[in-house]
Formats: sequence, C-alpha cells, structure tokens
Amino acid sequence: VQLQASGGGLVQAGGSLRLSCAASGRISSGYAIGWFRQVPGKEREFVAAIRWSGGSTHYSDSVKGRFTISVDNTKNTVDLQMISLKPEDTAVYYCAADPGLYDLETSPGYWGQGTLVTVSS
Repeated sequence: VQLQASGGGLVQAGGSLRLSCAASGRISSGYAIGWFRQVPGKEREFVAAIRWSGGSTHYSDSVKGRFTISVDNTKNTVDLQMISLKPEDTAVYYCAADPGLYDLETSPGYWGQGTLVTVSS
C-alpha cells in the first residue's frame, strides 16, 4: 500500500483547507484509511479515519464537527475537509492505512509522508 498526502498550506484562523491522500496498491473495501497529525516535540495524534468502502467514520474529539473525512473512489483518494481552523490545528498531517480500523488508530501498518498545515492567528 502506498500513500501520498497533499494539500497542506498556510491559512488564517477560521479558514478552511482540504487535504488529500492518494492511495494505491492492494486495498480492499474493509481497509481503514485515516489522518494523524504531529506537532514537533509531541506524539503523533489520531485525527480521523474511514473505511475504504466509505463507511465507519471516526473522529477525535478535538476535530469533531469541524473536520470531515471522505473517500473519492473515482480518484482513489481519502480527503480531509477542514473548516473553522484554529492555530492549535497547526501540525504536520500524515495519512495512514491498515486492514483494521482499530489497528489504524493505534498502530497503522502503512504511512504516507506528511503535509504541513499552518493556521495563523
């Protein structure tokens, strides 16, 4: 499984941004694809996850109601739409994949490279 994240950038607080994770390789419908983020000096934090089939979404409490994860099967991407961004959302965002949803949130088997999101106040 190969993952390629894109879409990061600089945005003002209250703004929006859309991240995209292009996935390729042997990915069955039950696979879980998700997003994590990491601030320098802190542990990587789970953000959101979804099954490749498009069901079973799950969000961290810190982004619930502001972020939406979705699958675009025409492009083979998992997108993260982020609205009402806050300075504390500033981080490097990584996409990840795993055959299991639980395992994805705890110890993903596959990682993509990160994309930097900076939210200015």
